[in-house]
Parts: sequence; structure tokens; C-alpha cells
Amino acid sequence: MQKFKVTAEDVKKRLDVFLAEALGVKCSRSSIKAAILNGFVLLNNKNVKASHKLKENDEIVFTPPPPKASTATPEDIPINIIYEDDAIVVVNKPAGMVVHPAIGNYSHTLVNALLFHCKNLSNLGAPLRPGVVHRLDKDVSGVLVLAKTDQAYRELVKQFKERTINRKYIAFVKGVPALKKGKLELPIGRSRRDRKKMAVTLTGKNAKQAVTYYEVVKQYKGYSELIINLGTGRTHQIRVHTSYIGHPIIGDTHYGGPKSKRLMLHAVSLGFKHPIKGNDLYFEVPLPEEFLISVDII
Repeated sequence: MQKFKVTAEDVKKRLDVFLAEALGVKCSRSSIKAAILNGFVLLNNKNVKASHKLKENDEIVFTPPPPKASTATPEDIPINIIYEDDAIVVVNKPAGMVVHPAIGNYSHTLVNALLFHCKNLSNLGAPLRPGVVHRLDKDVSGVLVLAKTDQAYRELVKQFKERTINRKYIAFVKGVPALKKGKLELPIGRSRRDRKKMAVTLTGKNAKQAVTYYEVVKQYKGYSELIINLGTGRTHQIRVHTSYIGHPIIGDTHYGGPKSKRLMLHAVSLGFKHPIKGNDLYFEVPLPEEFLISVDII
């Protein structure tokens, strides 16, 4: 950890420029920006943008990110494979497992497990994301497809880009939405207040279109069960949209949800065309045991 105090000569400098000069050859400008984005740099104990202009006596704390692994390595970790052929592998990811290696999680990920069990994944996305065409958050469980060949990878990426893939989720949220069925079309971007979060961003260059369809299927005391379909696949999309309308997901304290043993969001089904054969495929996985709780229905 390194600490810096801004003097008069550095007033109005950008944060990333100041750190690039202060750290010299130790870090590149791009790595500094990545460190700021991922919370390894604090200005007066707060997360700010790389472009933030400094003031005299500002205090900066820089924590060097852990060294980056060069490749994902196979690990003998149990994983629930529900379908596999020469081109693709479909799994039921448990909550608490990261999809691929990244800062802070270079081992014990889904990719590490599949490299052991499947022996090969597509080279596209390598070295740390081989075969990964879409992701689920660490604390989200459910169905996920990965590509084993480069041809399958390209075709699946195309289907996701063209939004022809059907993804359905089950979410338990706080309260009951006034409209029992609806479409949330709210752009999402990096939060200006907390760079570790996403947020509904109505203005700004980083805002991207995001569309979520929901339907209330059950009402309970204090919360409800929703079926959710994605029109787009933005980072934290379901979590951000449900929080924005005042119904955060149970267990999602990151976005204002009440505490629970786990995040109550599950990717229940996935439908797409086989990337090589072209036939329609549909996979559905049951709700985890922790969802099947005894409650009093209103």
C-alpha cells in the first residue's frame, strides 16, 4: 500500500495522471485506470473516476492489485454438467462460484473446473476466459453455456449479439410491484458515486440500453417472486433494474436488498440454436433448495 498527499503543484491534475507520475515505471497508465475502476485507489477514502481533478491536501491510497495469472489452469472441482457434446458444454452453476479467473479470483472458478472435466474449451477468450460467451454474477446460480470450439464460440457470440437467445430468471424481490407485468427500459452505466456498482444512468457516455421484462408469479408477505426475461445482457442488469423501481432482490445488499443467506436470483432456463447443427436447444434447471422455503402466501 502506498499513500500520497497532493501538494499545490499538483492541484487540478487528473488522478490517473498524478499516479502515473508518482509511480513511474511501476505501473502503466492503462493499469492505473483499471486499478481505479476496480477499487484499488481511494481518494479521501472514496472511489472516484480516473479523470477526477485533484485538490490540495487530497489523500490518495494506492493498493497494488494482485499479480495477474497468465492462463487459466485445470482444477478438479465438482461441477454439474447438464449437457455436453463436441461443440458446447452446458452447466448449472452454483451460487458463490466465479465464472472465469479475474482480479481477486484466479482459481476455483467455473472455467478452472471445466478445463479439468472437459479437457478443452475454445481458445477464443483465452487465456483467462476460454469459451466464455456470457456470464452470471458470482452469487447468481443457474444455467450457463460455454463453447468448446472456436466455431461454436463465434456462433454463440453472434446469437447473443443478435439477441436471439432466450434467458429466463427467477427472482425473489422485496415488496410487490404495482404493475404485475412490465417492461423496464432503463439505460445502465457505471455508477458515478461508487465505481464498483452499476446504476440506471439517464445521461452520460457510458450509458447503454438495457431492457428487462418481468412478471409477478407469486406474492408473499413482504416480497414476491418474479419471472424475468432479458432483452439485453448488461452487467448487474436485473439487480439494478429491480432496485431502481423500489423492489431490490432479496439478499442483494449491494443494491439495497434485505439481508439473506444468499442472493435470491437464479437463471432457470436458457434457449438457443446449436452453434454447429442449428437445431433448437432448451435447458431448464430447478430452483436451488434455499429458494424452496415455507412461506405464507398472501
